[in-house]
Amino acid sequence: MPRALITGITGQDGSYLSEHLLANGYEVYGLIRGQNNPKRQHIERTWPDIKIVEGDLLDQASLMNVIQKVKPDEVYNLAAISFVALSWNQPELTGEITGLGALRLLEAIRLTTGASGSRANSAAGIKFYQASSSEMFGKVRETPQSEQTPFHPRSPYGVAKAYAHYITVNYRESYNIHACSGILFNHESPRRGPEFVTRKITIGAARIKLGLQKELLMGNLDTRRDWGFAGDYVKAMHLMMQADKADDYVIGTGEAHQGKEFARIAFERVGLNAEDYIKTDPQFMRPAEVDLLIADPTKARDELGWKPEVSFQRLIEMMVDHDLEAEARLQAAAV
Repeated sequence: MPRALITGITGQDGSYLSEHLLANGYEVYGLIRGQNNPKRQHIERTWPDIKIVEGDLLDQASLMNVIQKVKPDEVYNLAAISFVALSWNQPELTGEITGLGALRLLEAIRLTTGASGSRANSAAGIKFYQASSSEMFGKVRETPQSEQTPFHPRSPYGVAKAYAHYITVNYRESYNIHACSGILFNHESPRRGPEFVTRKITIGAARIKLGLQKELLMGNLDTRRDWGFAGDYVKAMHLMMQADKADDYVIGTGEAHQGKEFARIAFERVGLNAEDYIKTDPQFMRPAEVDLLIADPTKARDELGWKPEVSFQRLIEMMVDHDLEAEARLQAAAV
């Protein structure tokens, strides 16, 4: 039975990846920081087959202990300060966790397995996946963006992800570790955190439909993004780890949509007109904006055989339906 260790197990991608790996016969371990993590009980209750281990991406020694204890075949580093807006308020912490956290984990693998360049047998060692991000492209140099497109990140989050990406490449080339990166474009689901713009829109549409709020305050909805379903994207992560040679892959749909289009479809799902309820609020504007991100997933399609299955419209409908049901349930319980 293959054994996988996932950091960021409590996040959207962590849950979908865990389900996918369990369905494929894996023994899954999830890294959680501290005993009092409020999401721990949810993980243990919802996915009882996931084994929880404690460790901290800020603490090198704890990561080495976890690697030695779990002895994983595959390590998926999904942990990050992943909310881009928060990275402006906590840039140092973002760098420590999102950037240097990947380095500490790679070092734990290197020191535990004794990887040392040409003498290391990467086929027999621990495989490593780094969750890279389309935010690394930032102020894009070309459209669409491929694995060869230069990075120009426009946020502390994007900068930290770029560091984590390059250190993964460096450890692959320097120590012969099977280390790959998935440069994932925006991927959403009903499990996305409520602070993210997509979920904010779908929750807002549901609450306005139910009469629980009157308007939705948003930032810039003119930007264009390549949005896909998180459940599809974790399958690409797994496929990368099964490849004979570790490499980096852009994962996306190849389609770009404005935030306004996302909002229009969300509100139409509940029979409303988005323009009647959405107001622009300057407090939600970023200091530096990324105007257009669109993936060129040709390499992933040709080499991994991966392609997205859930359409843009179906993704939004899934999210709105989930939030409408959840908000109605909360309203009924409060009565």
